[in-house]
Amino acid sequence: MTTLSDFSATSIEGREVDLSEYEGKAVLVVNTASKCGFTPQYEGLEELYRDYADRGLVILGFPCDQFGHQEPGDEGEIAEFCEVRFGVTFPLFAKIDVNGTDAHPLYRWLRSEKGGVLGDRIKWNFTKFLVGRDGRPIRRYGSTTKPEKLRADIEAALAD
Repeated sequence: MTTLSDFSATSIEGREVDLSEYEGKAVLVVNTASKCGFTPQYEGLEELYRDYADRGLVILGFPCDQFGHQEPGDEGEIAEFCEVRFGVTFPLFAKIDVNGTDAHPLYRWLRSEKGGVLGDRIKWNFTKFLVGRDGRPIRRYGSTTKPEKLRADIEAALAD
């Protein structure tokens, strides 16, 4: 059975990260963008991370430029923007594709496990996947779902 621990990704600093580092934690995986109408969700995501990190929540941000060219910067610019503008301290990764033939394997798996409005395709920036402590996806949330609306599901995932 495939779990989050079976994947790796490149951090925004260029280091290969084995996602088994997050084994036993509840993980919120989000495709992000710096120039999107949903970009202010970074603030809510950071608030969730600060509120729940000590209980075992990790948020993983994956910048993506597939939707309206809303993530045009390079990794250094993205990291600086997130830190300066929103005080982001949760892990960020290098820019990836979430749809299509070049989609990151993690996203191919998440999409296949939890479909959405457009089948398994990601519709837009700030689509969120909550993964349980067992490494299996629990739920998918669309871009319009604000981070604060995930609290009850996060608390349930942390209780498992």
